[in-house]
Amino acid sequence: MYEQNYCFMCGSRLGLKNCGDEGMVKYCEKCGKFRFPIYSSAVSMVVFNRERSKILLIQQYGKKDNILVAGYINKGETPQQALVRELREEVSLDAAEWNYNASSYFEKTDTLIHNFVVVSESEDFRTKKGEVDNAQWFTIRESMKSIKPDSLAEAFLLKALRDRGFAEN
Repeated sequence: MYEQNYCFMCGSRLGLKNCGDEGMVKYCEKCGKFRFPIYSSAVSMVVFNRERSKILLIQQYGKKDNILVAGYINKGETPQQALVRELREEVSLDAAEWNYNASSYFEKTDTLIHNFVVVSESEDFRTKKGEVDNAQWFTIRESMKSIKPDSLAEAFLLKALRDRGFAEN
């Protein structure tokens, strides 16, 4: 995990200063400001078709693992805005509706991932070269068997399915 030792605004070395209930927090003497941890934020989504009988899984970056549609949240963007944008960018689909599912910190990329359950307007996806290598609709049962095992994507998928009565606890 990345350790923030320098101020992101002025580049000065950070010290520690008591910040009330927060305890000892990184502090920039030059800026006179506390510097809380900075990490990336992203969205991922369990994408259902309109009938909620299929789930869209993708493959990216030359890997054969089936994962969820996902992407980083841009500065000034909400997670909900990012999911609409990423769904359109990666597979040219529009979100008819969405609900929050779960979140998890992913240490490998120092990212907080917000996961949503999304219902797509249609099943007619198109992949964008450089974004997604392959995409495919799977039945509910197939999706549970096809998602990358022991992954955060699998954990998000299984939680969404359990919460909707598709999978056992």
